[in-house]
Amino acid sequence: MSQTGKTKTAWSLLLLQLTAIVFTGCISEDVLHPVTSDPDAKAMITFVAAEYSTSTKPYFENVVKEFETKYPNIKVELQVINWDILDSAYNTMISRNQPPDLLLTNIYAHFAKDGLLNSMDDILSTELKDKFYPYLMDSGRMLGKQYTVPYVTTIRELYYNKDIFNEVGLTEPPKTWRDLEEDARKIKNTKQVDGFGVDLTDNEIWAYLSYFFYGAGGGWMKDGEWAINSPENVEGITFLKNLYEDGLTDPEPAVTTRDEKQRILGNGKLGMLISGNYFEAVVPHEYPGLKWAKGPIPVKEGQTPLVLGVQDVWMSFKTDHTNKEALSKFLDFIYEDGRYEEFVLREGFLPTIRTVGSKLAANDPSMKQNLDSIKSAKFYPINNPAWSAVLNATRNMGQTVLLGQMTPKQALDRLQQIALDKSR
Repeated sequence: MSQTGKTKTAWSLLLLQLTAIVFTGCISEDVLHPVTSDPDAKAMITFVAAEYSTSTKPYFENVVKEFETKYPNIKVELQVINWDILDSAYNTMISRNQPPDLLLTNIYAHFAKDGLLNSMDDILSTELKDKFYPYLMDSGRMLGKQYTVPYVTTIRELYYNKDIFNEVGLTEPPKTWRDLEEDARKIKNTKQVDGFGVDLTDNEIWAYLSYFFYGAGGGWMKDGEWAINSPENVEGITFLKNLYEDGLTDPEPAVTTRDEKQRILGNGKLGMLISGNYFEAVVPHEYPGLKWAKGPIPVKEGQTPLVLGVQDVWMSFKTDHTNKEALSKFLDFIYEDGRYEEFVLREGFLPTIRTVGSKLAANDPSMKQNLDSIKSAKFYPINNPAWSAVLNATRNMGQTVLLGQMTPKQALDRLQQIALDKSR
């Protein structure tokens, strides 16, 4: 067949395919979500990010400005939303069939289960994919597909006010629950300030549940199955409740947030609390005279030391203007070493890519220690589709348990049932 004949045949086949689309209403996913190889094609990216601090929005605004200068044919629409309203904001967008092309948050599996997400395997460049620490990619994988990639991560540890510890005669942080109880009581009785800060508010309660689940030898899941109401977990939450009832925690665990408690510690009115490594960048800057130190999260006697890791991740929703090539360029741009390092240091996080992690660890022993620790960290089960429902159900649990409206066992039985129902 001549080249002209081949061209006519190709056009005829294309016209037949388009006609079939018009008359059947069946449009393939590739048509709805095209990948363009034309460098001059116009593209748009809608981008929603969580707000970590007052620096977050200016940082991303500058990133978008620089990116649009480099790629003038790609328009980026940015929204930076406070964590307190982030979930409701993006869920409203999704309910209106207007999800963002890119979302930075901490849950995703229920979206993947409902078929709302693009696979990151189709978006990430080979160069970027090879940068990530492999062990941080596992939680973003479901059914053989990579649905998310980690942007930042943290590890949680016990931070304490050294001046308070020295004044009451404490020379090291508590390592066990018994130590924690005794030290908090000594601080309370000697200094007349709160011993141990506990955050059971909407945005942090699942962290404190995790500290005492894992600290007792339990956890959210066991052998791939939900185990929220295990005897170990009940014991852990019962111990936490007893600390509160004995006056050894701050008086309002379900009201005062972690960030507020960090300031209370900085002001010398709180002995210790569990927080992320961002504490080290934020609190000493705000309270330059503060003498502080850190130690492991206390665990039940006989349990192994606990490291809890937390990740925030990128996901990409299927939209009517998805352009995977543009998204790939944008993610490459965001993760460029210098730009990404600036964000990590500015917000006090741990890097998720090896190039930046190796550089920072070489110059900062604390960073090296944190990056070594996170290799063995336990993480939330964010790749389980029921996790979103479980997380939401914990939000009012702190007040309910602390005030005795439900026993720890009753509350955890309820969470277990929600997890099982959503897993069916």
